[in-house]
Amino acid sequence: MSSVTHFSDPGRLGRHPGWPATLDRLRVADGGVVGVRPVRLRDGSVWAAIRSRDERHLAPWEPDMPGLWTQRNTTSEWPARWSALRAIGRRGLGLPFAITLDGEFVGQVMVGNVVRDPLWSGYVGYWLGSHATGRGVATAAVALVVDHCFGPVGLHRIEATVRPENAASRRVLAKLGFREEGLYLRYLNVDGAWRDHICYALTVEELTVSLVERLVRAGLARRL
Repeated sequence: MSSVTHFSDPGRLGRHPGWPATLDRLRVADGGVVGVRPVRLRDGSVWAAIRSRDERHLAPWEPDMPGLWTQRNTTSEWPARWSALRAIGRRGLGLPFAITLDGEFVGQVMVGNVVRDPLWSGYVGYWLGSHATGRGVATAAVALVVDHCFGPVGLHRIEATVRPENAASRRVLAKLGFREEGLYLRYLNVDGAWRDHICYALTVEELTVSLVERLVRAGLARRL
């Protein structure tokens, strides 16, 4: 079921398999090639450029943090963020990935709060620069990552929480077969207020084929 093509020596991953990993690439319907790989220190300049430009596009959906958006999304902020993400990956607490389109960094997809025995679960979150939206990129990236989680990572359940107003993100999850489980009231402090979020989830038993295969059969992507 997994879409992984290669990942680091399992002997070096200990009891936290599956990261770092570079996953298979998918060609989406408009012809672009979507890839998923670990975040890199040299991603900083493009990360900052996208996020600085796209405050209006991204801020309504992301948890509030101390400081101004312009201060928190500069190139100088990236090394500390990258180091923290790498530490999370190495400790097996999450899988921090970059999303690429035709080889260029366009966003991130993160599996966080990874809990193994007895839950074997985590959540998936993602963002894209506005120039890459509406092309099936997020859907392809999430499919690759969730298949990886249900394969080499060994998880049983993946959750996602989305504001009810976030129609684009809800479409991504619907295409992949995530089901709505309920409404979390005043769940996260987002865009200046405590916002309700819909909880979506998927467990491995619900899949008769991988998520990538689901997209391929729907004509939304093809393997390379």
